[in-house]
Amino acid sequence: SGAGLNNGQWHSISLSVKRNRISVRVDNDVTSTAHASIPLQIYSGDVFYFGGCPSSGNISECNTSFGGFQGCMRLISIGNKAVDMISVQQNGFGNFSDLQVDLCGITDRCLPNYCEHGGECSQSWNSFHCDCANTGYKGATCHYPIYEQSCEAYKHRGNTSGFYNIDSDGSGPLRPFLVYCNMTDATWTIIQHNSTNLTRVKSANRENPHTVFFKYSASLDQLQATINLADHCEQELAYYCKKSRLLDKSDGMPLSWWIGRTNETHTYWGGSLPAVQKCACGLEGSCIDSQHYCNCDADRDEWTNDTGFLSYKDHLPVTEIVITDTDRPNSEAAYKLGPLLCRGDRTFWNSASFNTESSYLHFPTFHGELSADVSFFFKTTASSGVFLENLGIQDFIRIELQSPSEVVFSFDVGNGPSEVIVQSRNSLNDNQWHYVKAERNVKEASLQIDQLPQRSHSAPPDGHIRLQLNSQLFVGGTASRQKGFLGCIRSLQLNGMALDLEERAKITPGVEPGCPGHCSSYGNLCHNGGKCREKYSGFSCDCTFSAYAGPFCKKGKHISAYFWMGTSVTYNFQEYYTLAKNSSSHASSFYADMTLTREAITFAFRTTRTPSLLLYVSSFYKEYLSVILTRNGDLQVRYKLDSHQDPDVFSISFKSMADGQLQHVKINREEEMLFVEVNQNERMKFILSSGTEFNAIKSLTLGKILENSDVDEETMKANSQGFIGCLSSVQFNHIAPLKAALHQSSSAPVIVKGRFTESNCGTLTGADSTSSETTHSFADHSGPIDEGKPLANAIRSDSAIIGGVIAVVIFILLCITAIAIRIYSKKGVYSKNEAKGSENEDSAESALKSELSMQNTANENQKEYFF
Repeated sequence: SGAGLNNGQWHSISLSVKRNRISVRVDNDVTSTAHASIPLQIYSGDVFYFGGCPSSGNISECNTSFGGFQGCMRLISIGNKAVDMISVQQNGFGNFSDLQVDLCGITDRCLPNYCEHGGECSQSWNSFHCDCANTGYKGATCHYPIYEQSCEAYKHRGNTSGFYNIDSDGSGPLRPFLVYCNMTDATWTIIQHNSTNLTRVKSANRENPHTVFFKYSASLDQLQATINLADHCEQELAYYCKKSRLLDKSDGMPLSWWIGRTNETHTYWGGSLPAVQKCACGLEGSCIDSQHYCNCDADRDEWTNDTGFLSYKDHLPVTEIVITDTDRPNSEAAYKLGPLLCRGDRTFWNSASFNTESSYLHFPTFHGELSADVSFFFKTTASSGVFLENLGIQDFIRIELQSPSEVVFSFDVGNGPSEVIVQSRNSLNDNQWHYVKAERNVKEASLQIDQLPQRSHSAPPDGHIRLQLNSQLFVGGTASRQKGFLGCIRSLQLNGMALDLEERAKITPGVEPGCPGHCSSYGNLCHNGGKCREKYSGFSCDCTFSAYAGPFCKKGKHISAYFWMGTSVTYNFQEYYTLAKNSSSHASSFYADMTLTREAITFAFRTTRTPSLLLYVSSFYKEYLSVILTRNGDLQVRYKLDSHQDPDVFSISFKSMADGQLQHVKINREEEMLFVEVNQNERMKFILSSGTEFNAIKSLTLGKILENSDVDEETMKANSQGFIGCLSSVQFNHIAPLKAALHQSSSAPVIVKGRFTESNCGTLTGADSTSSETTHSFADHSGPIDEGKPLANAIRSDSAIIGGVIAVVIFILLCITAIAIRIYSKKGVYSKNEAKGSENEDSAESALKSELSMQNTANENQKEYFF
């Protein structure tokens, strides 16, 4: 009966013997009771031995193979009569040997319980252990969090969008909770609540208000920690109204309001500012009635709204909405509250630069918790220096760089100094960011640097349970101003609490807020041609010239586009091309820096048409590169790097590559060496004979060459109809022409002619993609090259005509259907018998949107137009 009874805790045992039935119960637990029956009756003797047998005498029945009991017993009773242990001690009743009476020599090492965050404590004779399973924490005392504090921290570990547990206060008392992290250029934390649908309200007044409470997927304390950590938070509040006011102008009393995190009532609405009883239109001066500060206060018998984002962090999130003005005839309101959105992590990049060995920052001391943990990032070119020091009369802690490859965590808890040392194989003064985490608790002291194995030492015996510190905390130096640190420290946290280095640095000589050179450490996170851009607090990856998107130009979708007959996309390499055309100077004087000795080209395509021009790169010197599909479907790479020689032609003919399947191509040139890889097959090697320098490159064209070009006959044949089909993930060195054409501003050096649409054709595979795209994408199409200009010599095939007729018929049928739906909607809206509200939220939202749309249509019909 029982389990784990050697855990150093008190346990109760009850043994009951009645005739031939034996029962044993442990800790008064009925479920831990064992019963047994034997064929003989049992009679007790005159003597009971507890803990073992006497060392003298021949009592064979008492001898066992087990050793004597080691531990403590108390509250012994026999036959429901308590044994007087004091009389035993005085030899008045029974006797004993080798034990202490009225004293238990076991230390209860689990009382108090030093295991934090709900960790389960167990003990041996001389130590205790914490079981941290399912707590969300780790370490000897379950102190250190296993989850990051923010989505920003997950992003800089290279994670992509998804659900993550975050621990907003680090090793503090708050538990981790689940959020959605949207990893875009700005990292958004999304926290949902229990009522995100549009809700309509009727029949509410001040005596009987409509009140809704919002329950979030985290506690208010967890939300507050997340909000405090963020750079910016916001929450969209949409309020629709029809004869439902937000403010009673007659007495100035609010008719509707919302309540924030601190249980305070607020009467400003989305898009407005705190302390002003206005909506967004009141601040902008754009309300439908200039006498009011909210659209709803115009009290009109038609739908309008006051919608916007609430962004004052101290008032977020919205916990309650109260509505009172919907009990008049034809009066109604509706509201919709979006999730709490927070972006950034103001502590992640909070940093300071220490410029002299005598400079330091000082903070109020932190009194020694049971577990004192310190974490931070540093970068330096110095060979030694003190990162942090905190002193007491006897106790102290210090973390320092003692050599270019050695960090030391030293401390004294009243029984002499101790050290934990981590040695790195590589120098730590390489001006790159390095991570330090040190912790001292009642069981051990540990130190970790970057991803190196953690080093730990057991806590010395008889030390102070809590650190006894009474001086200020020195960062970047010591009280004696010796061995100061030269370099940068960021994201310094003590017991999960962030220290504001930048604010303290602003008023400290020799220390500057912020740290330059984030790209020197994190630039390698920008992939696929993305460029690292330095920011005051951190860095970002500029994916302008990458075929990929996302925070690191790595996890975004492949950029794909469908090309119709005559479509042309031209990327001009020269930013000052227009100046050169008007200049009398030779082009080479402008573009000498655009001579290439190597190219790295990747793209994917899908087509059924041959011959086709896939890619063409031109030069001001009549040099060029063209990649084409020949009439029989072979891939050809044609280099002309000498204007006086014929081009080098290299053919790859596994099979026809115009079979409607997605084909992946990689082309790499290194001077005269050319490597071509198709569909991840073995790379083929070719040798160029026409030269090694691609001089004064001018532009890259996809689809069809429209300008006069001096190219060979085969390239001209392929260019006669250009390319019809799908191109995806086109990358030429650091240039991503498809992405520039589809996603960049009008200032991008891209010219697009003809019909050109973004598509997912580069990601579809298999029979479905082939059939759908062959039917819709690879048919013959004729159309304009540019707006308003007919395509010269267009081939108007029968299939195109039939397709056009079918399209017209489908369009007419759709128009008739839309008109019928509109008439039916009008009839439903203006019916005398108004339908009851839908029972589900989605229907309610759709109905309101339909009514708003209907109202806008009616308003439009009242306007007059002059043509």
